[in-house]
Amino acid sequence: MLGRQRILLLDGAPGDLLGVELERLLGHGLAVTLNLRRVTDRATARAAWGGLVGFTDFDPFDEATLIAETLRDGGHQAVKSRAGVPLRAAFLAAAAGDATASGAAGTAAGPLRVIGRAGAGTDHVDLAAAARHGVVVTHTPGSNADAVAEFALAQLLALTRDLVGHNAAAHQGDWRSPAAPARALSELTLGILGPGRIGRALAGRARALGLTVQSLGRGPAGGHGVRRVDSLTALLATSDVVSVHLPLTAGTRGLIGRRELALLRPGAILLNTARGGIVDEWALAEALRDPGHPLAAAAVDTFEHEHAAFDSPLFGLPNALLTPHVAGMTRSAMAEAAVRCADHVAALLDGRPGGVPVATG
Repeated sequence: MLGRQRILLLDGAPGDLLGVELERLLGHGLAVTLNLRRVTDRATARAAWGGLVGFTDFDPFDEATLIAETLRDGGHQAVKSRAGVPLRAAFLAAAAGDATASGAAGTAAGPLRVIGRAGAGTDHVDLAAAARHGVVVTHTPGSNADAVAEFALAQLLALTRDLVGHNAAAHQGDWRSPAAPARALSELTLGILGPGRIGRALAGRARALGLTVQSLGRGPAGGHGVRRVDSLTALLATSDVVSVHLPLTAGTRGLIGRRELALLRPGAILLNTARGGIVDEWALAEALRDPGHPLAAAAVDTFEHEHAAFDSPLFGLPNALLTPHVAGMTRSAMAEAAVRCADHVAALLDGRPGGVPVATG
């Protein structure tokens, strides 16, 4: 047991999964402070968990308030996020203390020791600053792999058959047939950019439906009917559908821009369920507005600016299928992420780092 080390839940698991998450954290002996800002039924949460956990209610995207809440009542040793709240240098310096002021390089003077992400990816955290202040960052890679793969497949099916356009027309009483018949899935080549857990899960599902699948990126070599290509140029030029499954890093930011989009096959479709910064949204919008561009449509679930700052040049484009970063939000995926994150944070606070995934800059 961990005694009463404190964890601040910036955004708890949704619905009745909140109870699963809180039970897991309390079972590890942690003292939990739950931010109610994104809890749908706050009264029920208070009634069910009052006396067992502490409560607060604030916007975690407001950095000054986030710092104040993290330091409240002696501070928290851990914070957990689900929605990717930005945890930047100023927050880390305040929540963990200035390592150089502690008298021991690399040792944090403040209480924060662990950041947990219930989900894959840690681009919302300034990893270099975390390392400077002695804060360990963990996440749950693979917890939503099946959910995101299924969502990307749904995007593919919706766009290749123009379900959005047909739905809009039918709601207006417009009985229309396609200007040209759609191609069967067996006629299409799917290019997967990033053959990690999600990419491999998508590849298996796509092949089962008859698509030809090829991939580019670090990871297991091609196999099981998946062809490997040796360059981004080759992947873009030889795929009918391109699905992005890469982490957002300095090397992948802006990876697909105007020049890369121009390489696509005529009638191509782009899917992005990874991170918004990988695809240049302005270049994507420009391509989608141009009837002569080889890109015919795109499905985007992740954006450069999200949540309260949600904004995109893709707004209003009929050939852009937009969703608010929900690809990984299935019940099983979110339950697994919440429980695994709780276990990882508890293990790190208890000095048991073995087997816990840790992100490094």
